Amino acid sequence: MGVQLRNVRKVFGEVGVIHDVSMDIPTGDFAVFVGPSGCGKSTLLRMIAGLEDTTAGAISIEGTDVTNREPAKRGVAMVFQSYALYPHLSVFENMAFSMRLRRAPKGEVREKVLEAARILQLEDHLEKKPSQLSGGQRQRVAIGRAIVRQPKVFLFDEPLSNLDAELRVQMRLELARLHKQIGATMIYVTHDQVEAMTLADRIFVLKEGIVQQAGKPLDLYDDPDNRFVAGFIGSPAMNFLAGKIVEREGESLRIAIDGTDALVLAKVSGDIAPGTAVTVGLRPEHLDSAETGIPVTVEMAEDLGGVSYLHTHLPDGREVVVEWRGSRHAGGGEAIRLTCAPEQVLVFDKKDQRVR
Repeated sequence: MGVQLRNVRKVFGEVGVIHDVSMDIPTGDFAVFVGPSGCGKSTLLRMIAGLEDTTAGAISIEGTDVTNREPAKRGVAMVFQSYALYPHLSVFENMAFSMRLRRAPKGEVREKVLEAARILQLEDHLEKKPSQLSGGQRQRVAIGRAIVRQPKVFLFDEPLSNLDAELRVQMRLELARLHKQIGATMIYVTHDQVEAMTLADRIFVLKEGIVQQAGKPLDLYDDPDNRFVAGFIGSPAMNFLAGKIVEREGESLRIAIDGTDALVLAKVSGDIAPGTAVTVGLRPEHLDSAETGIPVTVEMAEDLGGVSYLHTHLPDGREVVVEWRGSRHAGGGEAIRLTCAPEQVLVFDKKDQRVR
């Protein structure tokens, strides 16, 4: 069952922000909505929570239509970007607050709060006030407040965006462990594709209120449907170079890269005529140096120890980023040529759709 959306739309005044979205999130899955700012991912999450009305379509949770139900009756708990903790209450009281409102028995309240504190490693902080906690601990308290409600679905709206880089990595691991421990359905919103790749069972990539593609993280990475998904999933981002089909060579296309003397092979079975303008997608980690290939000049190298990122440019100035592992690379000014295995070269048509 899980969470199901059928032809869901949202309109603010005359402006449509969610366009005919349908999706199935099985019970127990960790689903991530990812996309740039303004793509509608938080609006979609708030519609599932009941904090935004649904203009059209239907939303079901565990087989029950909740499209017009009040938020409190949907069986969901939401964790926001801001911790929204009561500063005058202890960690225990913050986590117990919703149960107190429901007049739950004291013994039940204590049992559930202590269990949530154990899961989140907050047992030594229950008597502290939020001001005495770190950012990561405050976020765990906010998650604990959701856990004690024992919802059918957990909703996370960019919960890690206020944390520093080290804490974000730590909290990602804690969220992954939490999901394994409690096995609940979780829906998570982020603009950070690294968070999406590391947390999700299933990713929904949104752009302008439309789901561009949905699938397992590595499926989206290996086999994107369009240029937007290809460029959004993966870090550093994919390189895109304009080119033109020269000829078919067996199961591959020979493509001339604009502004260079380079030809690349792409393993594509689709019927596409010679002379057709295309865009070639090359991931930085799939590029390697060779005697023949795409000519670039190294401008700068970001040396991070085990890996370096070479920022290079083509003769016409277009940038190409190369991931370099192992041996240390020389600095700027060096001319090199780049190659990529045909099965790792992606091809997109003039409408930015993938040619397979």
